[in-house]
Amino acid sequence: MYLSSLTELALGSRLKALSDQFYAAADEVYRRTGAGIESRWFPVMRFLWEQGPATMTEVAAAIGQTHSAVSQLADKLVEAGLARRRKDSTDGRRSLLVLTGKGAESLAHLGTTWAAIRQGVQDSLGPESARLLDAIEACERALEARPIVTSILDRHAALAASKIRIVPFRPELREHFHTLNAVWLKKHFVIEAIDEKVLRHPEEQVLEPGGAIFFALLGELVIGTCALLHEAPGVYELSKMGVDESFRGLGAGRQLLDAAIAEFHRREGTMLFLESSSKLKPALHMYERAGFVLQPTIRAGSHYARADVYMIHATKGAPAARPRKRTQDA
Repeated sequence: MYLSSLTELALGSRLKALSDQFYAAADEVYRRTGAGIESRWFPVMRFLWEQGPATMTEVAAAIGQTHSAVSQLADKLVEAGLARRRKDSTDGRRSLLVLTGKGAESLAHLGTTWAAIRQGVQDSLGPESARLLDAIEACERALEARPIVTSILDRHAALAASKIRIVPFRPELREHFHTLNAVWLKKHFVIEAIDEKVLRHPEEQVLEPGGAIFFALLGELVIGTCALLHEAPGVYELSKMGVDESFRGLGAGRQLLDAAIAEFHRREGTMLFLESSSKLKPALHMYERAGFVLQPTIRAGSHYARADVYMIHATKGAPAARPRKRTQDA
């Protein structure tokens, strides 16, 4: 399911989807058993049934909804003849919501329906039913203790103040090497066999043959990666450059590129090249600004089916580039 891949970013959407399913199920049950109420009315009606007349503010606080939402529900209950508004006898400025006889009578006959709902939910969800209720209660307590907006804004401020750091490969970062590259490969092309081999086994395919891998970190978030592959004595390939699109524009790609070029020079390499695609215009512009020169033909024995661009870094010992007429995509 797509939303699950977005984790916390889609929390509200996933909870709403679940909420809609539960509401729809309860409404269908109420309709088919002749209950005469709707699922969205239930919390207000049950509270009034158990606690007696209450103000909109008291009902809203009890069921965790806004004053406006409760007021709208109250209008529907009044319209259906299940509740009515009346002045508070002890304070004429206050309006109370009260169940009518019809409302109380409708709830009095729902014992078997509510028991069936409880048992049916348990049958459907199994052990997850109890865990879900416990998790919801724990979330409610946590949110009451620390509002989520405060937590998010605090984190945002910390990240906004952070600087991107480039770090070498660490085993605990291995999965990010695959994940960050798989996203752009799937979006623009396909993951080829050679991609899968390198991305799944970076130590064996990149580090052991004499290459290097770098990661861009913002705080503790891994937002980008690239690799320096050792092709032959003195010859290196810049490869597997991937930056999370959510963090593009921060300069992570250029810092990764600079780190790879610096490592190439530190190793006294004689040639640094890359293969890319004319579809990736922003990346090609970045490579050109970093000193890579477009070559007139694709690389002989190219590693990738998608590669229609071959570039060599203009460093000492690199072959001179011949002029090439660009296509509109190059």
